[in-house]
Amino acid sequence: MKIGIDARGINFYKGTGIGTYTENLLRCLLNIDRDNYYHIYWWGENHNEFKKNNSKITFTSKKNKNFFENHYFSNSISTEGIDLYHVPQNGIGLHQDIACKKIITIHDLIPYVMPETVGKGYLNKFLKELPTLIDNCNAILTVSEWSKKDITRFFPKFDPEKIFVTPLAADSKYRPMDKDKCKYVLKKFYNITKPFILYIGGFSPRKNVHSLITAFSKVFNKLNEEYELVIVGANKDNGESLLNMSTNMNIKDRIVFTGFIPESHLPLFYNGCDLFVYPSLYEGFGLPPLEAMSCGTPVISSNLSSIPEVVKDGGILIDPYDEKLLEIMIEKTLGDITFQNSLKEKAIKRASLFSWTETARRTLDAYNKTCNDI
Repeated sequence: MKIGIDARGINFYKGTGIGTYTENLLRCLLNIDRDNYYHIYWWGENHNEFKKNNSKITFTSKKNKNFFENHYFSNSISTEGIDLYHVPQNGIGLHQDIACKKIITIHDLIPYVMPETVGKGYLNKFLKELPTLIDNCNAILTVSEWSKKDITRFFPKFDPEKIFVTPLAADSKYRPMDKDKCKYVLKKFYNITKPFILYIGGFSPRKNVHSLITAFSKVFNKLNEEYELVIVGANKDNGESLLNMSTNMNIKDRIVFTGFIPESHLPLFYNGCDLFVYPSLYEGFGLPPLEAMSCGTPVISSNLSSIPEVVKDGGILIDPYDEKLLEIMIEKTLGDITFQNSLKEKAIKRASLFSWTETARRTLDAYNKTCNDI
């Protein structure tokens, strides 16, 4: 079988969930699959590790993106005799003239479920294009049972037997590390000198970071140490309003907004903190809690959407709308070292069940079933 993959998202969406997914999936597919041949459509640099005996790389141009999507890909796929073409970035870029079997990855339906939390430009593009993309594909990959349920709810005519769940995984760099060494580096680069609670995951309103700030404002004086709340991420979307919120609540000196940090530093934060909190209202999968658990970090997370599928008993699941409960669980976790140690053990055990190799195996199974479906 000849498999074509639109891998442009590795660099188009570097540092995002889609970029991470595409990169890790492709790497593992090439490592585990010796029966099929992969034709990779690429943009940007860093392609050498994907040059294998079972792969071919074709370079594209971001400047002429419309030409490649509307003309070049369909001709190339026909000329190369590709049997199945996979577009990982929510199907965006899949043209209806492509003649082979087509499979797309839909990561979530946030624009349908919570449109008020999505930028207008992306919202309009997603709502306009997705129905056509779904009509044009032979199968769908998605990252959780919850996302599959959303897809079948909004697109009931699509055969649910052709929607394949392929859960994500944390990168291998997320692992337990020496806490003191991590804190030393965090002090050097970010001037973080106190024990801290951590949040990583973006500032969209659906991330519900304001509830975390509110809960922290009510609990920090009750904790047995002088804790800070560290909020990691580029100051965009709702970030400015969260900064203003902390100022208005007179807790700005207890909250650290790091701004953008390099991805290589994320394991230092996960390992350096005493608690990771993720009160999101909706996720297609939710990688940050899994990354934290992979580092052996105690996790408090939302009990909504797909997050319980990921966390299960590896962390504490709470109603993210209940700020009082969040306050109580922060105090309980940080005040009980035995409870913390128990959470660390459960976190590592739960996280060990996810791997990119397993994601690739499930994806390959979906490829085979889709190609063999007459």
